[in-house]
Amino acid sequence: MSSVGCFEQENGALGEEAEIKMMIIESLKSLYTRDLNKLRTEIESYQNESAIWNTEKNIANSAGNLCLHLVGNLSHFIGAVLGNSGYVRNRDLEFSLKNVPRAELIHKVDETLDIVLKTLDQLNDHDLEKEYPLIVFENKMTSGYFLIHLLSHLDYHLGQINYHRRLLDS
Repeated sequence: MSSVGCFEQENGALGEEAEIKMMIIESLKSLYTRDLNKLRTEIESYQNESAIWNTEKNIANSAGNLCLHLVGNLSHFIGAVLGNSGYVRNRDLEFSLKNVPRAELIHKVDETLDIVLKTLDQLNDHDLEKEYPLIVFENKMTSGYFLIHLLSHLDYHLGQINYHRRLLDS
């Protein structure tokens, strides 16, 4: 296999390294699909829709605000930055909006999944190795690394939403 950017070997098959990187993109697509569908299911699973917005003394963020935060985070860092979707984030609203109807939250999750998948479909193995276009947390990192970070961030808050639902949905 020749230098970076060359997918083909002499026999025309994808090089092993390129195949692995394309497997990573497919794995990311599968994991984002799984976890955003789980977010949708968590929001749908509230028996009392108003409980989505409940907070308690030691639970500062409602499931609704965490859902808005995840949608904003992924739509910005994946959709707008990597996919040029045109999405404009308002992070403050992710935590200050209240009582957004469940159907609207679910619609936003579905739109986010579409944006994430369309963006990942546009990426190739080289894109994973490129420096992510923004400095986040005062660190430079590759786009591949940041996509994995964003997935772990989604899962962290998804766990919080699950506990929120089980504790505060009565």
